[in-house]
Amino acid sequence: MIRHGKRMKKLGRPADQRKAMLRSLTTEVIRHGRVRTTEARAKAVRKYVDKMIGLGKDGSLHARRQAMAFMYDKELVHALFEQAAERYEDRNGGYCRVLKDIKPRRGDAARTAVIELV
Repeated sequence: MIRHGKRMKKLGRPADQRKAMLRSLTTEVIRHGRVRTTEARAKAVRKYVDKMIGLGKDGSLHARRQAMAFMYDKELVHALFEQAAERYEDRNGGYCRVLKDIKPRRGDAARTAVIELV
């Protein structure tokens, strides 16, 4: 499949580092329920968190294999597939929210945000 016109934020990193960072943030948001990061990263990772929870709701073997290929923790994938269907059964998307912080990060004054599961 050709990705013409599929633009995304580069987040100041090469493609391999960006993918690894987004995979790591997705894993940690699902593990801890909320993560504090920069606003741009939080907005970028929201798409992947929603995708993983959607796969967990699907529950098929193919969806499980797709989630295992993306997330770093296999036990977390099993827990996600056990809990996602009942936790988000009445919701069709928007499984996480991004809350912007008021104060900038100390050190580089980057705008920060908290991404959390609903």
